Amino acid sequence: MCGIAGMIDRRAATSPESLQQIGRAMSDTLLHRGPDAGGVWTDAAAGIALGHRRLSIIDLSPGGAQPMVSANGRYVISYNGEIFNFVELRAELERLGVKFRGGSDTEVIIEGAARWGLAATVKRLIGMFAFALWDRETRTISLVRDRLGIKPVYYLASESLFACGSELKAFRVCPGCSATLDRNALAAYLRVGYVPQPYSIYREIRKLPPGTILSLAPGKMPEIEPFWDARAVAVNGYAKWRNPPDEGEAVERLDALLRDAVRRRMVADVPLGAFLSGGIDSSTVVALMQAESNRSVRTFSIGFHEQGYDEAAHAKAVAAHLGTDHTELYVEPGHAFDVIPKLADWYDEPFADSSQIPTFLVSEMTRRHVTVALSGDGGDELFTGYNRYFWGETLWKRFSRIPTPLRRAISAALRALPPTAWDRLLAVVPDRVRPPQPGDKLHKLAGMLDHDGPQAIYKSLISICDPESLVIGGHEPKNVLTDESVARDIPDFSAWMQFVDTVTYLPDDILTKVDRATMAVSLEGRVPLLDHRVVEYAWTLPLSLKIRDGKGKWALRQVLKRYVPETLIDRPKMGFAVPIDSWLRGPLRDWAEELLAPRALAADGILRPEPITAMWREHLSGRRSRHYQLWVVLMFQAWRHRWA
Repeated sequence: MCGIAGMIDRRAATSPESLQQIGRAMSDTLLHRGPDAGGVWTDAAAGIALGHRRLSIIDLSPGGAQPMVSANGRYVISYNGEIFNFVELRAELERLGVKFRGGSDTEVIIEGAARWGLAATVKRLIGMFAFALWDRETRTISLVRDRLGIKPVYYLASESLFACGSELKAFRVCPGCSATLDRNALAAYLRVGYVPQPYSIYREIRKLPPGTILSLAPGKMPEIEPFWDARAVAVNGYAKWRNPPDEGEAVERLDALLRDAVRRRMVADVPLGAFLSGGIDSSTVVALMQAESNRSVRTFSIGFHEQGYDEAAHAKAVAAHLGTDHTELYVEPGHAFDVIPKLADWYDEPFADSSQIPTFLVSEMTRRHVTVALSGDGGDELFTGYNRYFWGETLWKRFSRIPTPLRRAISAALRALPPTAWDRLLAVVPDRVRPPQPGDKLHKLAGMLDHDGPQAIYKSLISICDPESLVIGGHEPKNVLTDESVARDIPDFSAWMQFVDTVTYLPDDILTKVDRATMAVSLEGRVPLLDHRVVEYAWTLPLSLKIRDGKGKWALRQVLKRYVPETLIDRPKMGFAVPIDSWLRGPLRDWAEELLAPRALAADGILRPEPITAMWREHLSGRRSRHYQLWVVLMFQAWRHRWA
């Protein structure tokens, strides 16, 4: 795993020395992503500098150094990621007469592009990747991002300048890279807690969408073309639901695909382990790793002392059954508080998924022992792990029969008590049937009752704030939620939600969180469930093979039952959360009050202080928990204080 950066002075007016300095400065901002080595390649006649920071995983020798030039001298690449079928592709290229100088997957990409062409090569890749490829002959630069958006890449393009980088930090040291706050992107952020692609928090800079290739030729503006279309995959898979596979065959096929995906991601020239929460997804990954290994796999989990937030005991039980070499850390509040001031540095733009804190802590602990860690991310989106997938449509059908005034009265009644009060009242309900944080779920249910139509319900479930009441001069941009054609292509509500999550929440929240948390400590994270072959197969499985008896992930559970007893993993889903609610009333109160000071908010002229102050007072009073809304504002304010 690495960091990439680069710029092109499209007027070719920058001196060779300055190009070297700029390339070095941009790549040095990404030192945490690649502490092992770094390099810069320049061509003053073309005005280009490409920089790279290397975290050595495959081929630790200088033969894997970057930026790398192709054997024929035509192409130069700066690449971040891992290609898990590079050995087969290398053998194929060797049969065509290609002579390799080293043993890295980087060389396979660049020599593949030289032999097969860029698009044809990218379509053959199994892996996670973001890279810049410079064609010295045509003076064209191409940016490529993997199918699911596992690896990040940003870009800026104007008539005089092009710049790219793994993180926004690189742009801040690039001369001519203007960066002004995009209030519309801020509005989108306040809605969901992350800045959705293709936007960034800056008006001039964009995220390259997953599964696409950007090409920039001299005298032109960028052209972006897909090489893999998540919507086409979903629509084609959905069409096969009419003829579902035999249950046994489906589970067997899924098991084989997952084993191959995991096996490929266990190849490394450095120590390797896995995150283990004890849930379905991470337990499946670890079980398959152990089945593929002749020694104990290293596994890592963290726990919290606060009731309702701790999964460490479940992870420990799974680890004991599988015989892994397990390490766990129970987090004290002070350790978590130490992380919070650093979040704006690591995430570079506002990001408000509070599970960023435990994700960093488990990454930090894991990096002390290994350099690569596999995770179970992606299982919820592929195999219907979120509660809304299996009760959203059912509840809507029931709610739609209730007169609107009565629905809104029930909603108001549910909201009359804060989530914490509901948690106390429902404490008498047995654990086996009581979900974690039931008060939060009842408040989400109240939100569903307020809306007409399933898509409106989904928007309510994922919404944190009403952004236009908070952002001065900001309006939410159009996105997949406003595209009515998606619902026509995927008419099943649960499948529609899965698709929307796969192209929004998964790359922009889940995968961003994992990338920044792992890279902050120079740890490579790999996500076998998001092997594109697994994704494509999962979309062919109808809901009858995913949802049964009020539970999701049926097919995945059947695979896991081959390796782990059902009693160890049959429990309500628990998010990877921290008790921000109580922390904001306690040890984080002074920090929050400083960031939320009405006078400072008013002086900035970006957010309206009145509704924020009202939320803060309501939260402090205990009448209603507002920690989700407050956290999204606090993370923006912390980002502004760091980077404005």
